[in-house]
Amino acid sequence: MAGRINDDDVKAVRDAVPIDSVVSEYLQLRNAGGGNLKGLCPFHDEKSPSFQVSPSKGLFHCFGCQEGGDTIAFVMKIDHLTFSETVERLAAAAGITLRYEEGGYNPSHQRGERIRLVEAHKIAAQFYIDQLENGSEAETGRAFLADRGFDHAAAQHFSVGYSPQGWDHLTRFLRGKGFSDKELILSGLSQEGRRGPIDRFRGRLMWPIRDISGDVVGFGARKLYESDNGPKYLNTPETGIYKKSQVLYGIDLAKKEIAKTSRAVVVEGYTDVMACHLAGVTTAIATCGTAFGGDHIKTLRRLLMDNATAEVIFTFDGDAAGQKAALRAFEDDQKFAAETSIAITPGGMDPCDLRLAEGDQAVEKLVDTRTPLFEFAIRQVVTRHNLETPAGRAAALDEAAPIVAGIKNIAIQHESAVQLAGLVGILDTQFVVKRVAQLARWARDRGGRGPAPSRTNAPQQQTQAPAAPSGGGGPALNLRSPAHRTERELLKLALQHPDLVSPAFDAYGVDEFTGPPYAAVRQTVADAGGAEQGTADSSGYLARVRDAAPNDTVRALVTELAVEAIHARTVDESYAGVQLVQVRLRAVDRRIGEVQGTMARLGQHADPERLTAVTNELWVLQQYGQSLRNHGVAAL
Repeated sequence: MAGRINDDDVKAVRDAVPIDSVVSEYLQLRNAGGGNLKGLCPFHDEKSPSFQVSPSKGLFHCFGCQEGGDTIAFVMKIDHLTFSETVERLAAAAGITLRYEEGGYNPSHQRGERIRLVEAHKIAAQFYIDQLENGSEAETGRAFLADRGFDHAAAQHFSVGYSPQGWDHLTRFLRGKGFSDKELILSGLSQEGRRGPIDRFRGRLMWPIRDISGDVVGFGARKLYESDNGPKYLNTPETGIYKKSQVLYGIDLAKKEIAKTSRAVVVEGYTDVMACHLAGVTTAIATCGTAFGGDHIKTLRRLLMDNATAEVIFTFDGDAAGQKAALRAFEDDQKFAAETSIAITPGGMDPCDLRLAEGDQAVEKLVDTRTPLFEFAIRQVVTRHNLETPAGRAAALDEAAPIVAGIKNIAIQHESAVQLAGLVGILDTQFVVKRVAQLARWARDRGGRGPAPSRTNAPQQQTQAPAAPSGGGGPALNLRSPAHRTERELLKLALQHPDLVSPAFDAYGVDEFTGPPYAAVRQTVADAGGAEQGTADSSGYLARVRDAAPNDTVRALVTELAVEAIHARTVDESYAGVQLVQVRLRAVDRRIGEVQGTMARLGQHADPERLTAVTNELWVLQQYGQSLRNHGVAAL
């Protein structure tokens, strides 16, 4: 059994792998000011980015769903890994050899299941590549690729391979690499035969399917021989690392260009992705044996960032099946904040056939001459009706008007309503426009999404901080309260700029923070050794504070405060001093009120000694409060 990873090695991994470079593998990040970056949260659906990354602190936090943590926490969450698996993956990327507290280091036995399955797929992918390049049997596969316009360089670029026709070539090869039969079955690379595991893929061209981080998680296999009784395309079965409803072929190659151009092109097959990329359309991706759905949309939205110019272009054949697929894609249109378009391939050709017949420029032209998907859907609906009769025109309007009402952009919705009137042949354009507007209102009233709000009205994450998470951290904070706002600012300073508030901050009592969640954070800082320790080792200090948190709720708030922007144009000793004074002054004023209440309860007949003590305390407090008002931070 694997031992515990050495703490120093865990710290080395955290320090060696920049959090922004890791997060950027999964979503697009943009400047958020103050040295932070922002993007669409990968852990919940949102329209405006509330997910922030602080490269200098090595932390991330989402102000929408409250997820947060360091690089290790991010990878654990997004890839569903254990702590050990995550550290091992990041260590491998950084070239760090891990030490274990018990049992020494044995990589073949100490990796988690996912790591082992990914490693098996990585070795299998190279095995298939070698077979295609060097195996005499693979000539059929090489000829297949050549017939479709793909040379040796193209096959290498997309890591295309070949699986031999024998029963267990790959299975025996992976056994020789130390993989158990159980691991081979779990990976989907092998399946149970009469006398033990045999290869799942035999005599086929092999396309490795990678997740967004670049790991091979499965394969798509194309039949080459008439003697093969299997389906034309055979994919990896559902496994611990392969979910066909979530993966997109080519996403690892296309993700940077998708983020850069805010455009994604969705095609139908592996060879279509290859053809598009080789023709210069390097944002092309494809689903793997399933229809384009909600999980695919989530992956794309993280890269597209839902900005005003983002676009998703679907390519479909012009036949009936292609039109049906396009209308099915339109059903998901409202799940995108991006605009969706359709490019219909001429003559029933897919992009691969089009490139072969007419060249690279024809593929680029196909994408450039796209049509908005809602316009295509409207035309398809209208053409199903007999527009020569009043009943037919009315039926066409009844079916098409809800489609127009569902268009997100209000200006486009209005123009499309006018266009619909012309398509149907209704002369009273305003009647159609009013009908569409009424349907849109009804949809919103019933709780439908309706048109997306303009970005000028979107909530600004930086102008008002969100409430602290509930669940063990005390009641929700009222951030209209000046006391809570100031306490929050002081804690942010203590976490982000401990040098500006030390050593004064460490003398503050937990009871000086009126928000229970903030009091918990103050106690956590004290338990970690105080803010003054952060003046020398900022990253290590934050890690210690997070480790000292008594529960996940407090830990999440620590992360949130460490990432959230400080509400000052200039963050300096002057600003920090104001926050220190305000928190202390409010604490003094509260105590003055308590002492005055005590005096009132004691009354005139109180014990003289007790009354004198209370009076003296009141006088000292009042003098201290006045000194704070007159001299500021110098009076602390």
